[in-house]
Amino acid sequence: MISKKTLNLDNVDFQSGEIILVDKEKGKSSFNVVYKIRKAANVKKVGHAGTLDPAATGLLIICTGKKTKEISLFQEQKKVYSGIICLGKRTLSMDSETDFIEEKEFNHITEIEINQAAESLVGKLMQIPPMYSAVKHKGKALYKYARKGVEVERKPREVSVYKFEIKEIDLPDLHFEIECSKGTYIRTIADDLGLKLDCGAYLKELRRTRIGDYCVDDALTIQEFQALCGRNLNENI
Repeated sequence: MISKKTLNLDNVDFQSGEIILVDKEKGKSSFNVVYKIRKAANVKKVGHAGTLDPAATGLLIICTGKKTKEISLFQEQKKVYSGIICLGKRTLSMDSETDFIEEKEFNHITEIEINQAAESLVGKLMQIPPMYSAVKHKGKALYKYARKGVEVERKPREVSVYKFEIKEIDLPDLHFEIECSKGTYIRTIADDLGLKLDCGAYLKELRRTRIGDYCVDDALTIQEFQALCGRNLNENI
């Protein structure tokens, strides 16, 4: 495994297969990380175990070569996220990507009400994938329909939230940590929390800190990985 504990690539074989822990920066897509890994490592077969939205940061597990066959094993593991949910406003995308569509007062909401609403979203939930997501419909990502103002019917999916803890309340911001299953949309949880509190909410910031036993603290930035490979590739993808 290639992580912050890796000092060199002397015994590394990207073609046979390696696992790389990457800390994705804000503003870059998961595809961008895969592209840069492919270029820096000079390997064709590269994949990641779970997409992060461009606005999100945090842990991506990258597999190369024959290790790409293990991607599904990583995808099935529990995920841990931290971030900020902002009360009082809603957006179509449920995060900060789109404009506000609704605003309500939130200062009357108590800490007890916030924690109770969060606790009610723990367990098995049925989530409808957001229109602003990479889920495919007729071969095209839903967000491409959403950006044209087209609504597509989506089927609910069962997901599990194992923990939803409010770490700090600084209204309108709620700092949180969530542990959940594969396929859980944190944006949807943020929107659901706002609906339960009857004030609206959206996901302001998101960071994936853990996948199974793998922690973002051990992950390399893409720049650190490029330096380890002796390459500095700045393609704007």
